[in-house]
Amino acid sequence: MTAPLLDIENVHVVYESAILAVAGVSLSVQPGEIVALLGANGAGKSSLLRAVSNILHAKRGWIAHGAITFDGKPILGVPTSRLVRTGLVQVLEGRHCFLQLSVEENLIAGAIGKGASRAETRESIGHVYELFPTLAPKRRQAAGLLSGGQQQMLAIGRALMSRPRLLVLDEPSMGLAPLLVAEIFQSLDRLNRNEGLAILLAEQNAAVALRHAHRAVVLENGKISAAGSAAELRCRDDIRAAYLGLPPSQITLSAELTV
Repeated sequence: MTAPLLDIENVHVVYESAILAVAGVSLSVQPGEIVALLGANGAGKSSLLRAVSNILHAKRGWIAHGAITFDGKPILGVPTSRLVRTGLVQVLEGRHCFLQLSVEENLIAGAIGKGASRAETRESIGHVYELFPTLAPKRRQAAGLLSGGQQQMLAIGRALMSRPRLLVLDEPSMGLAPLLVAEIFQSLDRLNRNEGLAILLAEQNAAVALRHAHRAVVLENGKISAAGSAAELRCRDDIRAAYLGLPPSQITLSAELTV
């Protein structure tokens, strides 16, 4: 086992100095690994991701206890812009794009955060269009005119322009049709397999998350209630019933995990 790329140790997240959203969570992400955070709405998934990306202050939250390291270095209090330059990049929940800017201008904005050269920017734009070919013919179109699925692809593409080593995704399937969810996750799979991109994602769609992740952690009320390999969690009766929505006696893995 190599040293983890991301290591979260006993983290507690508090909002407004009164609301405990994450209570003592520890987990790690190895280089080249996909780790899924599962749980219902309000379980603490987004709060944990905000802690990793140091954007809790935007929601009046803070880390009351614990430690987070990226590539062996502590990152608590490190500005998000600096985290991006070191290779830790988050895609926020809600398909955030610059709606008035064109598709290509959105992508260029992602390269600016990394301080990429013009040549690197052109190369990265081509890479995003290869990954999400539906964006290429719309490169001059305003992002606000894209479909929800295309906006999610653009948000991920803009993050990829920073050439991350760890991509942090918050609910990438939210509000999208199953076919678009499948397309996005297949692209993430290719990035993971072909480029070794590590991914930490929060996802309510447990079926799709467990299909693509190597490991998963289940959060309930800000605490870890289950953890293990995706294959192990798919076989657990409590996970099947609570998160896959199927009776334990009627599970067929190949069927339940079809997007």
